[in-house]
Amino acid sequence: MTTPASHRAARAPVRQAALLLGLVFLVVGVLGFIPGITTDYGSLEFASHESGAELFGVFQVSILHNLVHLAYGLAGLMLAGTAAGAYSYLLVGGAVYLVLWVYGLSVGHDSDANFVPLNTADDWLHFVLGIAMIGLALALGRRRGARTDAR
Repeated sequence: MTTPASHRAARAPVRQAALLLGLVFLVVGVLGFIPGITTDYGSLEFASHESGAELFGVFQVSILHNLVHLAYGLAGLMLAGTAAGAYSYLLVGGAVYLVLWVYGLSVGHDSDANFVPLNTADDWLHFVLGIAMIGLALALGRRRGARTDAR
């Protein structure tokens, strides 16, 4: 039996945003393992700035990078189950991406510390993702009950 509160929360925009981003991260994680979509696939490393593989020929990726996208996607799907979880996913996930942006800007792209790996395109995508995720959390989480609805 659905109640008005559970019905309203099932449509909560914050949950939809987390679900959509979770799906996008899953797709991106899978695409990172597909030759052709990922250029220079033969140079894909587990975790190294020397990984020459690039998703769509633009974003430097590694096996670790792709696995992180898959994990982020699964987290988004799981946390989208509640409005509070979705809000936390967007807010904390956005903050993590902003930290990753600063990390990418601070670490030389040819440095051993660039183990993810990251290139300039990754850095600025992480900035946009961080701002967008935090913006979605704040904009959609403000709606009445968005952070407290259980389902």
